[in-house]
Amino acid sequence: MPVSSQMVPIGTPAPDFALPAVTGGTVRRDDLVPADALLVAFLSNHCPFVRHIEPALTALAEEFPQLAVVAVCSNDTDIAPDDDAVGLKAQLGRTGWTFPYLIDAGQDVARAYRAACTPDFFLYDAELRLAYRGAVDDSRPGNGEPVDGARMRAAVTAVLAGRAVPEPHRASIGCSIKWTEPEDD
Repeated sequence: MPVSSQMVPIGTPAPDFALPAVTGGTVRRDDLVPADALLVAFLSNHCPFVRHIEPALTALAEEFPQLAVVAVCSNDTDIAPDDDAVGLKAQLGRTGWTFPYLIDAGQDVARAYRAACTPDFFLYDAELRLAYRGAVDDSRPGNGEPVDGARMRAAVTAVLAGRAVPEPHRASIGCSIKWTEPEDD
């Protein structure tokens, strides 16, 4: 059953993180700044909703070089074994993503960002204040809408121009994060 993102309040500061990258080393939030904008994407390899939007995310990252992008996988790999480091490396190979892909094995970063599903997107301005959260576009697997990244493209364009992203934002929908322990809230 698909899950929707939690629609964290606009203006919320980007939580800090330091996580291992699939390709090696550790990436910290502050390694990605200064940037004109930061997109934190909670993703997974196994989820059909993520696989559906992979081309749109690839195009967005290429279109906006001034946008820092980081992907985070927080799934419990006992529940979703395709989301282990080997599976995520295969996803990097399939998509051609060059941005960091991080492993949140302790799930603390997902909880700090209030991520609920994959994909779940959080776009921050240059001051690391949340400017947009929600869907990449109106497509979903099987709904016939184009996978064009239109919602995220409009949001990134607004943030890079120093403008607020008009509400309402459409919640992202996808596979639930596979929690090691159930959420308390």
